[in-house]
Amino acid sequence: MILGQTTRKNFTQNPKDDILSGLTVALALVPEAVAFAFVAGVDPLVGLYGAFMMGIITALFGGRPGMISGATGAMAVVMVHLIQKGNEVGINLETPIDNLGLQWLFITLLFVGGIQILAGIFKLGKFVRLIPHPVMMGFVNGLAIVIFLSQLKLFPNAVPQDISFLNNTSEWFTALFSNAAFWKMMGFIGLTMGIMYGLPKLTKKIPAALVAIVIVACITIFGGIEVSTVGSFIAEGGGKGLKGGLPTFQEQIFGLIHTLAGHWDTIISTAFILAAVGLIESLMTLNLVDEITGTRGNGNRECIAQGSANMLNGLFGGMGGCAMIGQSIINVDSGGRGRLSGAFAALALLAFILFAAPLIEQIPIAALVGVMFMVVIGTFAWSSFRIIRKIPISDAIVLIAVSAITVWKDLAVAVIAGVIISALVFAWKNATMIRARKRMQSDGTKTYEIWGPLFFGSIQSFNSKFDVENDPENVEIDFVESRVSDHSAMEAIFNLVNKYEAAGKTLKLKHLSEDCKALMYKASPKFKEVILEDINDPRYYLAANPEEFTKPLSEYDL
Repeated sequence: MILGQTTRKNFTQNPKDDILSGLTVALALVPEAVAFAFVAGVDPLVGLYGAFMMGIITALFGGRPGMISGATGAMAVVMVHLIQKGNEVGINLETPIDNLGLQWLFITLLFVGGIQILAGIFKLGKFVRLIPHPVMMGFVNGLAIVIFLSQLKLFPNAVPQDISFLNNTSEWFTALFSNAAFWKMMGFIGLTMGIMYGLPKLTKKIPAALVAIVIVACITIFGGIEVSTVGSFIAEGGGKGLKGGLPTFQEQIFGLIHTLAGHWDTIISTAFILAAVGLIESLMTLNLVDEITGTRGNGNRECIAQGSANMLNGLFGGMGGCAMIGQSIINVDSGGRGRLSGAFAALALLAFILFAAPLIEQIPIAALVGVMFMVVIGTFAWSSFRIIRKIPISDAIVLIAVSAITVWKDLAVAVIAGVIISALVFAWKNATMIRARKRMQSDGTKTYEIWGPLFFGSIQSFNSKFDVENDPENVEIDFVESRVSDHSAMEAIFNLVNKYEAAGKTLKLKHLSEDCKALMYKASPKFKEVILEDINDPRYYLAANPEEFTKPLSEYDL
């Protein structure tokens, strides 16, 4: 009963909001999918089919209700080399094959899907929790900039194409500001943004983005104003329009496996890169939507859904994709919270392709660009400017680096670089926290009380604490405030034991936790000779089993 209620709640809590937000997302998806298809060098319909299949599968079976998936730029740029290489091979075959690169892409997507499904099965989605907050802020800032820059490509007639901005900056601006198309487009972009800003102050019952698109479209269509539209944008990119049929099964790809001979390294390496980029962007977007909605998604389930959707793309002729942060924010801001919103967006997109292509092709690009500009404003973490001087310098460097690498390279490289930098900073800070307090016992034994984690980063400092030559015959190392974390730490202790034995002295280890002892016993039988098991010291039990000692320390007889 409870499971049924949860399922219904995830599917939709407010059908009206989910349907209207889904329609808004579908309209915004069209130019995005088309533009990314052009980036990858494939037909616009391949991008639209990809957006439909990614959207419907992840909406119904993914780990985050309300999150939108589709064809993305982050994955499109990775596909370019693969498609170009495939086309080159196809031309040089004894019997030339046209557009072989696209067929290679479909085959690669089968591997991408398999890798992502395995990531979900082995629960690798949980590693997204290791991503630090500065990396998350850098991610949203960088992605906001990328979304903004991608919209500039939708200004084909408004921006001077035959004048170099770098070589003739003044001439470029003169041509820009004297271009009526530029001012018309900017005017409609401003109108769209103004409606999206002002309408929520009056009512939130209808998505502001949808109202803005409809109003601007009506003004241009019924007013007879000539502006760049979805249809003209597709035509200028070499496409033939939105009109198409249902996705069809690509059985021919199984007869083209032989063309991959000698190129499997390209297929497999591209598959791993695409899978990594897709999962990182999807899981980061999932985290962001979690924060916005105050709920928690399932990263491992999302991995499996993303993989299944990419495999379906390979089988039915889509370009694949992953979660889209811009569209997800449009959906959430428009009131979409349930699976219905994403599913309706995908179905509406398919309906556009099948039945409403002539109508959708009349929508002004300016309206869609205005929507995405508002997404950029909402996505960018403006608070980063306020806190940049208040956070540790290492975190500030990570934030800036991730933002810059996201724009310069791609999302996967940026996030991995940010996590590595954060991990190195963390390891360095912990390496400097190792301390040793020395005291002599009544029987002449010297005790080293170790404080702080013992791991690869702190072993040099750990070794410097001991004076083997001048220490007495009996020495103890007390680990009550420390933990042996890795092989480097065990090796350092093992070498220390050997040094004391070589000097004719005895070294004993005490107050090691059970997991540390198990680790060390497994590493070497010699540790059984030096680790003290029977210790009558209440501090040890308080440290190892705090849940068994609930009273204040002063109430125990120590």
